[in-house]
Amino acid sequence: MKDTMIGVDLAKSVFQLHGASMAGHLKFRKKVTRVQFRDFMAKHEPAVVVMEACGSASYWAREMAKFGHEVRLIAPQYVRPFVKRQKNDAADAEAIVIAARQPEMRFVEPKTVEQQSRAAVFRSRERLVHQRTGDVNALRALLYEHGHVFPVGIRYLDRMTVLVEDKTSDLPALIREECQDLLAQISEKTVRIAKRTSKLKTLAAESDRARRLQTMPGVGPLTAIAVEAFGPDMAQFKTGRDFAAWLGLVPRQHSSGGKARLGRMTKAGQADIRRLLIIGAMSRVIGRGRHKIKAESWVGGILNRKPKMLVAIALANKMARQMWAMLTKNEDYRDPALAVRHDAYAEPLATVRGV
Repeated sequence: MKDTMIGVDLAKSVFQLHGASMAGHLKFRKKVTRVQFRDFMAKHEPAVVVMEACGSASYWAREMAKFGHEVRLIAPQYVRPFVKRQKNDAADAEAIVIAARQPEMRFVEPKTVEQQSRAAVFRSRERLVHQRTGDVNALRALLYEHGHVFPVGIRYLDRMTVLVEDKTSDLPALIREECQDLLAQISEKTVRIAKRTSKLKTLAAESDRARRLQTMPGVGPLTAIAVEAFGPDMAQFKTGRDFAAWLGLVPRQHSSGGKARLGRMTKAGQADIRRLLIIGAMSRVIGRGRHKIKAESWVGGILNRKPKMLVAIALANKMARQMWAMLTKNEDYRDPALAVRHDAYAEPLATVRGV
């Protein structure tokens, strides 16, 4: 049994260590460099190593596991209340140990190399999309300054291109050159985005979990890869409601005196999965997807009473709980509307009922 807990305040060059017994008694305090930290932990007897969940935490968690240590990661917001008075590296390392000793503390699962690699491709595509959006906005603003107004959205890029390429238009020569340069940058980023999208689709096709998630309406390869790359092991959650709460798809509570006061969505947890789930839910409640909704269904009932965005968030919450059921039971999506038609001997369905 490990009798030492080591809190590590990670940094770029200098690490602060705080060693204590499992009862909390101080054993040592050390400030070491990156190389010294690796050597020290390699020679140290197996211990419980606790770090804040930051950029390099998953890498160091894997490295510490190679040396036989048990690694725990804590969200920084759970460490902050335990910092005594002034904030410095030594106080932070001590606070990490104090926080980790709390019996009800929640820990973060370290990411694997595969998860981080897929997340890098996903983030790369998102970054290119944001950069392309900025270029389109710059082009539209430049044309607006010279009397040409276009609606917001990349779908109107063709109309702007026609204007820029029209040599009979009233655009000055220098402005035309700048617009053509922006169009070239947009085109180049569009090609790179398409390559990233194709790569993500290939990764989703190779994964059984991603394939299973895509059997649910409103879930595509990007959402499936995001769940794989950013989501923890579903076994960590007791119910699907816990997973939905982790994503921030539940109302904020400010209850007191036995009276429940619910506010807006918390938006806590992983933002990419939450955003993609809401987009997928919106595709099911607006446009062509709306025609497939039966009036007597759960979604059809609340669509008649509530705004579409609120319905989409509620549906995203339900989709998150269904995802938890599908991944924990290793089952493909089964339409809840068809579930009632199966006999009592049918296998358990991966639906939100009972989750």
